[in-house]
Amino acid sequence: MIEIINLCKKFNSHIVLDNLSLNIPEGQTTVIIGRSGVGKSVLLKHIIGIMEPDSGQVFVDNQDISKLTGKALVKFRMKFGMLFQGAALFDSLTIGENVGFALLQHTNMPRSQIFERVKECLEMVGLKGVEGLKPAELSGGMKKRVGLARAICTKPQIILYDEPTTGVDPIMGDAVNELIMELHDKLKVTSIAVTHDMISAYKIATNIAMLYEGKIIAEGAPGEIKNAKDPIVHQFVTGTAVGPITQKDGTVFRKL
Repeated sequence: MIEIINLCKKFNSHIVLDNLSLNIPEGQTTVIIGRSGVGKSVLLKHIIGIMEPDSGQVFVDNQDISKLTGKALVKFRMKFGMLFQGAALFDSLTIGENVGFALLQHTNMPRSQIFERVKECLEMVGLKGVEGLKPAELSGGMKKRVGLARAICTKPQIILYDEPTTGVDPIMGDAVNELIMELHDKLKVTSIAVTHDMISAYKIATNIAMLYEGKIIAEGAPGEIKNAKDPIVHQFVTGTAVGPITQKDGTVFRKL
């Protein structure tokens, strides 16, 4: 469904994506792992067309998204739903308005139908009767669920998850993982998640790809990545303090 070819992006002199190539199969859950700040969210923004590459291409359904502008780009983005890292709810809007935001802004759908869809999506994520509340009245876990409801409200073909378990406790993190799996199976969507949480990655992924120094350095099923012999991959997935990653970036750990 998604083909990324030789994608390059740098900010000033800092290279973030360096001739990165990756194929994302339709109907599966691809999880992109890597350290914080390695460029995972930047990659997501290229997939959805928020950022333009310095060079390279991103094809979605055989369509080069860099060639889309204006209304064509807005229409293209309706293929996607996205759960942002911090839920990214609008504080001044109600929960119902947050969930239905894309439909309210970009369709001519009657408001009554939009809010029926909003209720349906909130019930899918285990929230009922919260449409009139404001984000400040919800817990962190509930905000994540609202973000999920918003992500599915437009009936997208592809759902993007940016660090879906960040900011919640381990129990709520597992509940979010269960929801991601349930929605994937129920809605038959293609899912892409970026995370450094290996518990989440192993649980939700069909395929895992590791991003390191601007490139995908390893791909495989969860079991293959978990048992990878590559020392860089092994250090990351096991969370070991000492290894080639920390040696290269100059991190020094001393015993207390």
